Amino acid sequence: MDFGSNSFGFPILSLITYIPLVGAFLILFINKEKTTVIKYFAFVVAMIDFLVSIPLWFAFDRTTWHFQFVERVPWIKALGVEYYFGVDGISLLLVLLTTFLMAISVLSSFNYIQEREKEYYIALLALGTGMMGVFCALDVFLFYVFWEVMLVPMYFLIGIWGGPRKLYAAIKFFLYTLFGSLFMLIAIITAYFYFHHVTGEWSFNLVKWTNMMHLPAGLQFWLFLAFFLGFAIKVPLFPFHTWLPDAHVEAPTAGSVILAGVLLKMGTYGFVRFSLPLFPAAANYFVPFVAVLSIIAIIYGALCALAQEDMKKLVAYSSVSHMGLVMLAMFALNPMGIEGSILQMLNHGVSTGALFLIVGIIYERRHTRLIKEFGGISKVVPVFAAFFMITMLSSIGLPGLNGFIGEFTCLAGVFKHNWVYAAFAVTGVILGAAYMLWLYQRTMFGRITNEKNLHLTDMNLREWIYMTPLVISFIWIGIYPKPIFNVMEVSVKHLVEQVNPDYYQKRLQHEAKIKKQLKMTKADHTAEIKVLD
Repeated sequence: MDFGSNSFGFPILSLITYIPLVGAFLILFINKEKTTVIKYFAFVVAMIDFLVSIPLWFAFDRTTWHFQFVERVPWIKALGVEYYFGVDGISLLLVLLTTFLMAISVLSSFNYIQEREKEYYIALLALGTGMMGVFCALDVFLFYVFWEVMLVPMYFLIGIWGGPRKLYAAIKFFLYTLFGSLFMLIAIITAYFYFHHVTGEWSFNLVKWTNMMHLPAGLQFWLFLAFFLGFAIKVPLFPFHTWLPDAHVEAPTAGSVILAGVLLKMGTYGFVRFSLPLFPAAANYFVPFVAVLSIIAIIYGALCALAQEDMKKLVAYSSVSHMGLVMLAMFALNPMGIEGSILQMLNHGVSTGALFLIVGIIYERRHTRLIKEFGGISKVVPVFAAFFMITMLSSIGLPGLNGFIGEFTCLAGVFKHNWVYAAFAVTGVILGAAYMLWLYQRTMFGRITNEKNLHLTDMNLREWIYMTPLVISFIWIGIYPKPIFNVMEVSVKHLVEQVNPDYYQKRLQHEAKIKKQLKMTKADHTAEIKVLD
């Protein structure tokens, strides 16, 4: 195996990817009656995976855009397929987000899942392997394998452990994603043959594709659209979002956390890793198209959230709105916009994941998510109300918390590109504050109108343990986001050079113009002083 720039000297990315799968396999040998052993074993596996991923943060070289911790070995030589893993400053952050949320998701499931627990934790851990593979794969064939494999455990999580309409939601999720994936597969095969036509080499190597394959504008147009369909459904971008509310509402709490925190990011990651660098001309051409869809998603998602009576459905529609802002900032195609987009991916992962956990905590006690069933419960569960308040303020972007710095950077990047887009996008931020504050007011404040709420129990130790790291992440990112910007800065700069090479040239021209004006102003000022003397 070729480790390339892997400073560890062993396949650490493969280790992180397959630890959950090995854990899932070992659970097969545990007696299904020993549910406590299964739960804690799954949690230990997820925690080990998270702890093993932490050294990546410290060992990562922030001065280069090249992929690091590389693992390469031939797989299917006849087709040019490799087992090729590596991360840059963009995918590293998503790898860490995945391992972090996986550990929290397993711990949050202890009381929620009461049947077929052995199979549940096997599916949840297997899902972790699928998601990790998507973020680490640098061979396009390998990426597609992980992309498809990930669907299976998520389908079962929704279809077996979901709510009353679980089968409908699971099948809808599977068919939507599979439909988009088929178009993406056609585009991958087309690009694969074109690369062979240009270079004479059969290869799915993404790095080679990016550096050596310069597609004609017409072909870029169609391939971009095919990839767009696969990724836009996963984001989900309007009008491909209709599977999301059903999947979120019917999924178990951990399923919703993973769905919002990681699976949606696979769509936006796909745009950053494939669509922008491989099809730069098409990406620039489609900026107005994506911008319009993103703005519609921002406003439409927020308005739908305002109208919801189910807490979980409200949070689901808020995801449509927030991911619309992520897409809009990404297609500003400038460093600030893309950095804001990536940061907001992380923010949405922890903040919306925490919101689904909050809903899950109250659902475990009352077995209802209807907003009208609550009111004034902060008097009975003050600790829960405090965690809910911090999470809600994080989601709406209160200064000092993570949502603010993410939304500010996104909007600043969009404003630099087109102030009209930014003006429309701001309405989503305002509406976001409206529906989250209204939700909090209706559930936490006022009189306790439902006697069933008088005997609610406050958060227990287990819930404290999985909510506290999320709150810490809100505050850390909100107050000191510099380390995250440092990790992705060089990789984002390289991406902008690939997709929008004129940006830095125009920037240099603008800076030269300003310097010239300053020199002229200084010269005029000096002449004026001489005249006065």
